[in-house]
Amino acid sequence: MELMDERGTTDYDGCGKCLVGVRRLSRKTESTNSPEKQGDQIERAAREAGAHIIAWADDWEVSGATDPRNRPQFGPWLRGEKGPYDGIAGAAVDRIGRNARDVLNTAYETYESGQLLITADHPGVWDLSDPDQESELLVKALGAQIEHRSTRRRIQDEHVRARKAGQPKKQPSYGYMYVRRVPMGKVEKIVFHPDSSKEIRNVAKRILTDTTDKITISTEIARLSREGVLTPRDLLAVMYGRKPKMRPWTYQTLRGILWSEAALGYLMHKGKPVLGENGRPIQIAPPLWDSATRLVLIEKTTPKPRSKEQNAAKKSRAARGTTLLADVCFCGSCGERLIVNGQKGYGCTARVRGIVASAECKPAPTMKIKLLNQKAAQWFLNEYGDGQVMKKEFIPGTDYAAQIADLERDRKRLRDDRNAGLYDSEDDEEWYRTEYKRMGDEIARLKKLPERAPKVVMVPTGRIIADEWANARDDAERRELLNEFGVRIELFSLRAKERVKITGKNVYELVR
Repeated sequence: MELMDERGTTDYDGCGKCLVGVRRLSRKTESTNSPEKQGDQIERAAREAGAHIIAWADDWEVSGATDPRNRPQFGPWLRGEKGPYDGIAGAAVDRIGRNARDVLNTAYETYESGQLLITADHPGVWDLSDPDQESELLVKALGAQIEHRSTRRRIQDEHVRARKAGQPKKQPSYGYMYVRRVPMGKVEKIVFHPDSSKEIRNVAKRILTDTTDKITISTEIARLSREGVLTPRDLLAVMYGRKPKMRPWTYQTLRGILWSEAALGYLMHKGKPVLGENGRPIQIAPPLWDSATRLVLIEKTTPKPRSKEQNAAKKSRAARGTTLLADVCFCGSCGERLIVNGQKGYGCTARVRGIVASAECKPAPTMKIKLLNQKAAQWFLNEYGDGQVMKKEFIPGTDYAAQIADLERDRKRLRDDRNAGLYDSEDDEEWYRTEYKRMGDEIARLKKLPERAPKVVMVPTGRIIADEWANARDDAERRELLNEFGVRIELFSLRAKERVKITGKNVYELVR
């Protein structure tokens, strides 16, 4: 359930006591300073001062170290962007902020402008002309800052301890979930998330087995967003009992998951695996895929340089929408890709867009979307519908070279540490010799093993291509079928003898 608290307000009436209620939480799990509790405290303090609340400035999941003027909800009021008001009311001084300088700046700015400052941890309205109240505010603000820094230090120390012990402390990586005996208790183990692990493995499989260069990170984020697959942030919100905001997937998010070594089940810190005493990454969960597969994913999703002709024509970009013929339909006169025009049809606009090679493309060919889609579907099913569907299985290769490189890097790090004066004690010397020899033996063993390149194998499914077309979820999936058979559609003007020309590969089975 979304952690929120809707409170009533009254209109601004110029009475001199129209206040903005200020609430803040660093984390939505802070039960001791819940929205409801803060709201009750603010309303009670306002009533006791004879004031009323005209608006709420609620900043959830905002650190107390954030300058109040820069907070999403409170800041616009302080900057004069939200209309008139007569002061602010908070549950406590530390809800205004946890940086003493920022709290004092906000308090004095409010006081010197003739506005009211009320907090439930202080009786009545703050009067900063009174030395005792001024000192009290300073003490409370300084105490909040000291507490904030102490809390941060404890958290940082705990994270350092957990890393050394090989224990996760941060949120689970995408595709995984924590298993605890009691809510918010110690993480007993890390397992695959039943939904997200399948989704990300499906993305990886689609990219690894694609032979058309039409399945990319860009097309996958469009597909995931279109199908309503929860992003990592939204999935975590649901896992922790909050309502998802249904954010769209981004290129950086998906690429980060595919490239990260977190998918290998390693304990991570600042984007890198945490190393154990043996110099190797600490394994805390089963891998989504192996190291060799990760390297192939990186290779396949690294942008390739395009030729000058491709850059000029921009024809290598894969379509991201759901229009069936978005990237397979071209103008029969000038060769440019057709677009969906304002008349709800496919048409060539190259000439009006000023493309020199299309200057003589007139009349430009156009056709209704429904009509051309029907022609393409009928041709495709007549040509390939009875063909078999073969399932593509990605077989990862060995990654011995990468393992050797990792071991050699770890061994060099040990050697550099030894040269710097570490491992000088008798016990450390023995551990160093044992570990250094183990790495050397492992490198020698791996060098003797034959490397095997990754490959894709074909497995019959018993289905026919017409079934795949009929069972596709949308036209974007059907367009993938057209791309796999190299279907190209050329549309000519009404004056031409042949209105539509469709060609494809001379194959009669589908490899998926």
